[in-house]
Amino acid sequence: MTHPFPSLSAAWTRRRLMAAAGLLAAPALHAQPAGGSGFPGKPVRIITPFPVGGGPDGTARVLADRLSRTWNQPVLVDNRPGGNGFIAIEAFKRGAKDGTDIIQLDNVHLAAYPALFKKLPYDVNADFDPLVPLFRTYFFITVAANSPYKTAGDLIADARARPGQLNYGSWSIGNPVHLGSELLAAQTGTQMQHVVYKETTQLYTAVANGELSFALGTSGTAGPLFRAGKVRLLAVAAPRRVAGFESVPTVAESGGPANFVVSGGNVLAVPRGLPSSVTGTLRRDIAQALDTPAVHEKYASFGYESFPQTPQQFAAFLQDEQKRFGDVIRNARIAVD
Repeated sequence: MTHPFPSLSAAWTRRRLMAAAGLLAAPALHAQPAGGSGFPGKPVRIITPFPVGGGPDGTARVLADRLSRTWNQPVLVDNRPGGNGFIAIEAFKRGAKDGTDIIQLDNVHLAAYPALFKKLPYDVNADFDPLVPLFRTYFFITVAANSPYKTAGDLIADARARPGQLNYGSWSIGNPVHLGSELLAAQTGTQMQHVVYKETTQLYTAVANGELSFALGTSGTAGPLFRAGKVRLLAVAAPRRVAGFESVPTVAESGGPANFVVSGGNVLAVPRGLPSSVTGTLRRDIAQALDTPAVHEKYASFGYESFPQTPQQFAAFLQDEQKRFGDVIRNARIAVD
């Protein structure tokens, strides 16, 4: 469902991060540092569709802290969860158009929703200028700590024996958890019920309480309850075992379908049409902020992996993601008005 990607490493070099942000190739990015250029000159807001306490929120906050030191300005994280991310996107569209309002987007906002929604309240190409991909992460099959399922094979066998009776959850229609679960059902010839929760904290609490048979979750979103002993990780939907979770088998190793891979990721974006001097400063300063021990440590704690891309590479990646998600949506006949 996706492709392998490089692991996060403390051995990142500044040159690699600068190249990942497209800084070495863009002449406009040889401008003076933010303090010398006068940008931003006022507080900056990172608008996020994710709730407080989750992995994406944690990465936004540690990044905001580093950027506030670079710019000598407050950098605030504005959490606007719910509504498929549209609440956050609407706040972003109403916000500042000078680069001081930045939005944190999930990969589905750019790649899946255009194929999913008949009437989308934004235009991917007109409304967003992606700056820097923040991370990618793989999803685990999570179950309650006292779940009878010991392997992915156990869960699939029960789903086959009781068509339509097992349920799984996600936080919206068309997110990676929903689409990944639909892909699992398609690859295993099973039918399961989808239950939508307002946000990730409620979702994984429902898994822990046994309200849900399972849910796909990352080490960032499901990790807190996993570390608290409330949920178990049956398997990871990845082509290989994940660093830090080497004891957790892949889905294929755990009795599930081969090549079952589900990943997600985040990117920061600004309004389309900003001066290149502004987007250049943002890309450079964000890349430098990511190249710090504090960010490395936070990424590792959530099981996230770096995803360095030039703007051109990210555009190609996004096209590939749009096709991948579009195929799942069409095959599952998912549509939202």
